[in-house]
Amino acid sequence: MSRAVFLVAFVGLAACGGDNRLRDLRSFTGGPDEFSVIPGKELQSPNDYSSLPAPTPGGANLTDQNPRGDAVAALGGRASALVPNGVPAGESSLVSYASRNGVSPAIRSELATEDEAFRKRQSRFTKIRITRIDRYNQAYKKQRLNAYAEADRWRAAGANVPSAPPSGQ
Repeated sequence: MSRAVFLVAFVGLAACGGDNRLRDLRSFTGGPDEFSVIPGKELQSPNDYSSLPAPTPGGANLTDQNPRGDAVAALGGRASALVPNGVPAGESSLVSYASRNGVSPAIRSELATEDEAFRKRQSRFTKIRITRIDRYNQAYKKQRLNAYAEADRWRAAGANVPSAPPSGQ
């Protein structure tokens, strides 16, 4: 009998030792990330030295690799579209309509403060747990959208709704 109790206790404790690094994308090694090091392009002598751009500290360099831009260009797109340079001309009317009631310049910091306060309120009584749980999903569980119920609601209203994979229930 005591062996069975010991075995159950051992298995129960072993289940608690899980490592939750899949939800936490920080590096725990303290060293550089070997996958973020990209070798530069070859140095080339320009045809005209006066046509070189002025150096910008912390800015882009002619020898810097641009893997995303290269991928976009290889697929037939414009690599310059990846560079943020304001609102595209085709979307200016959308931006003006969305900002018709005014825009708060500090919206990101305000939302970050409110979100931190919300998560703190949600985790008030959840400090002690026997097993590991995903705190993010626990805090935002009531705000999660049920995609299948939403699709059914829009279908009932007569809207054209694209098909979706089976719900798996």
